[in-house]
Amino acid sequence: MFPSRALFSQARLTLFTRAGCGLCDNAKKTVVQLHQRRPFEFVETYIDEPGNKKWKDVYDFDVPVIHVQSVENGLPKEANLDDARKLFHRMTEEEVEQLVADAEK
Repeated sequence: MFPSRALFSQARLTLFTRAGCGLCDNAKKTVVQLHQRRPFEFVETYIDEPGNKKWKDVYDFDVPVIHVQSVENGLPKEANLDDARKLFHRMTEEEVEQLVADAEK
């Protein structure tokens, strides 16, 4: 069995999104393109789903939002996602890649 390349990553990227959001679709496309070139853990969180009220309360009018965290032994170094590096709304692949690189340092 081969371990996932995400296991070797030092960064976790969380995309906060919602269905029917054009900016969110563009942000996901940007993240997926980068993810094909560079390993990192990628989590997509739909803020309108039950159980994500915390994030809906914070980001209801701001999605898409990207959080990038440093990861050590599969666990984020920060206590929670509130401490992550963030990008809002429109982002380029280069901006996302820079956040991932910063988190891996």
